[in-house]
Amino acid sequence: MSRRQLERGRAVRGTVTADGIAPLGRADPDDADCVVLHIDMDAFFTSVEELRSPGLRGRPVIVGGTGPRGVVAAANYPAREYGVHSAMPMSRALRMCPDAVVRPPDGAAYRRVSAAVMDILRSVTPEVEQLSVDEAFLDVSGARRRLGGPVRIAELIRSRVHGEQGLTCSVGVAATKFAAKLASTRCKPDGLLLIPTAHVAAFLHPLPVGALWGVGDKTEQALRRLGLRTVGDVARTPPETLRHELGQALGAHLAELAWGRDPRPVTTETADKSVGAEETFDSDVRDPETIRRELLRLTEKVARRLRASGQAGRTVVVKLRRADFRTVTRSRTLGEPTDVAREVFTAAGELYEASGLSGVPLRLVGVRMEGLVPAGQIHHQLALDEPDQGWRAAERVQDEVIRRFGAGAIGPAALAFRDEDDV
Repeated sequence: MSRRQLERGRAVRGTVTADGIAPLGRADPDDADCVVLHIDMDAFFTSVEELRSPGLRGRPVIVGGTGPRGVVAAANYPAREYGVHSAMPMSRALRMCPDAVVRPPDGAAYRRVSAAVMDILRSVTPEVEQLSVDEAFLDVSGARRRLGGPVRIAELIRSRVHGEQGLTCSVGVAATKFAAKLASTRCKPDGLLLIPTAHVAAFLHPLPVGALWGVGDKTEQALRRLGLRTVGDVARTPPETLRHELGQALGAHLAELAWGRDPRPVTTETADKSVGAEETFDSDVRDPETIRRELLRLTEKVARRLRASGQAGRTVVVKLRRADFRTVTRSRTLGEPTDVAREVFTAAGELYEASGLSGVPLRLVGVRMEGLVPAGQIHHQLALDEPDQGWRAAERVQDEVIRRFGAGAIGPAALAFRDEDDV
């Protein structure tokens, strides 16, 4: 089986050898130390839609927004053959594939199916690192005595996901997270690929440098200026050269990764680095009052998410995207972490005013909290004449009302007065 077949996205059930990709035979595969699995659901959002509406199968299906500023969230494989991909404007996607069926995202449905899939994975091993609703790493070291080798476990997972949920997934099997992720990408859809440790370098070195984690557009350009176009070129470059050209951390990271060395373990709990929310307007908005109301709505949502997760943030970040797509971000670090919407909005509003974009047409605004800590670590020092029960207590009562009666049951009075430009 050639690498060209893999690049075309044809389903693969194989193993990397010294000569390329070979089908997995009946003999025991060379997977003794390949205890890391990467599970990636195939076209997850559209697959769930096809499961709910079987008549969609075989037809191009797109999930995404349908308004003037709608964006593709996901496309199934028939739609991808027309060049449709995620993050593409919906208007362009429909010009490329006018016969596509468009479905709005149903986050609740996707989360329900995701939870069922993750339950399957955790029944195999508790060592599951969930990356998103449709993707996870597993460390199956402790499951081998009970279930067999890593490839056999991968086959079991694929069979159970299909049998219990009616969906397909692709599984990469390797000794490291980096190699396992590459393997699952290369065998999609509905495939399985083993990369034995002895053949990791042979598999990696012909790949373009963009296959390395940490290589974005700018880093790729820097590597190309050095004449480095493949992972093998990077592997053969002295590490000190990479560190000098790319910086100590990135240079050392790529020097190791180019040989398939990735020491990161599968971690069952990954702390959030930030909590945020953003909104794209159907048409550009220049009215500062409308922008401030949207910032208030977003800060309410962000603060509610912080409280629900038991976290607080120290740094407020505002994202402002102009009509010409230029994006401006401004941030402010507070004196102490907070999960109070009123405090977040005060900072966000001031950041907007100081951005110089008041009255400038905007197509998107966003609010994000960074520097997260457990809310229990907040030790607020009361100011003189400040009541013991303040805005934090009021907003927690608001959370309870929303849980019982829904999101529109209670909120700031300013959000009750909306005009035609409001989202």
